Amino acid sequence: MTGALVAALTVGALLLGLGFVLGRRHHCPDEGAGADLGTPVERATFHTLHTASLAAPSLRGGLTGEAAGKAAGRLRSLLGTEALCLTDRETVLAWDGPGAAHHAGEVMAKVAALLETGRSENLAARCLDPSCTLRWVVIAPLTGEEGVLGALVAYGSRESAVLARAATEVARWVSVQLELSELDRSRTRLMEAEIRALRAQISPHFIFNSLAAIASFVRTDPERARELLLEFADFTRYSFRKHGDFTTLAEELRSIEQYLALAGARFGDRLTVTLQVAPEVLPVALPFLCLQPLVENAVKHGLEDSRHGCRITIAARDAGAEAVVTIDDNGVGMDPALLRRILAGQAPTATSGVGLPNVDERLRQVYGDDFGLVVETAVGAGMKVTVRLPKYRAGVRSDGC
Repeated sequence: MTGALVAALTVGALLLGLGFVLGRRHHCPDEGAGADLGTPVERATFHTLHTASLAAPSLRGGLTGEAAGKAAGRLRSLLGTEALCLTDRETVLAWDGPGAAHHAGEVMAKVAALLETGRSENLAARCLDPSCTLRWVVIAPLTGEEGVLGALVAYGSRESAVLARAATEVARWVSVQLELSELDRSRTRLMEAEIRALRAQISPHFIFNSLAAIASFVRTDPERARELLLEFADFTRYSFRKHGDFTTLAEELRSIEQYLALAGARFGDRLTVTLQVAPEVLPVALPFLCLQPLVENAVKHGLEDSRHGCRITIAARDAGAEAVVTIDDNGVGMDPALLRRILAGQAPTATSGVGLPNVDERLRQVYGDDFGLVVETAVGAGMKVTVRLPKYRAGVRSDGC
């Protein structure tokens, strides 16, 4: 990610330079006496950056027909050229401007050499239509981690060194956006893989013991057996759903209640749970399966690793721009040094409980390092885990899943 950001800053500086060049070529008339609209260079620079910002969101979707169709007009405006098209390695994805009828068919033949060499080309358009204004073409590569992905093809009315340089720099900027889109997809794939790993950690013993507890009530308390069976069905349905990277705090807490109902059927009076939830934080979005593993960890260390009863307190409070969730148990606790090794991925999987490193890593990926787990523990002193969740963060929403 650091390399991509450096590249983005570098190309941003080049776009500023492009704005300076355009400002020198296209002086804008004054728009009203006394209006402080800046110098022509400043206005051109603003136009360049504004147009680039409008093109960026679609390009972050990758080099597809839809993305190219949305971006081509913006990029043509950015360059101030007569026509522009974007291609992948096989076909023309989008064309903006005149001349498509008698130029689009030959674009891929012109792009073929670039796909092999990765070098920009400046060529005469050689159009047979005497009325066509497209006389010169600049072909610049669009690159990514896999090499050359396609091309930006800009048409002008005459040979122009300025157009050749500008088209190359804009193609580099587009390439950075495509690289960032690939990083976004890689991040999504990583999160999906981590969720699959987390699901795999849901203990088969828990599933077996839950079903055994339900079976024990079939004859003595059929109504409770029915209720527990419905809780089990809803819990597993939520835990193994196949869509959505994010959920709401309300949905996650509901799944936790189902888990605790099943654990309570097994452990009876040994398990005491207190919920303290502020209603205003229930709609807050958070990574899927973010809190549930922490509660499972509290049950494991509070009951399965102890001969005594376990008290678990789950609290969710409003803290202005954040929701703060705490999960506190009076279990066996843990050596802080061991905990640090667990969160650093340096301890054996069997030692780490259910998903602590997984949850910590996903929180940091989504919100940044300032939002990792905060854990207070000591041997024999229980454990308190605090999760801070920004109420609003770009790209984090539950989509109603």
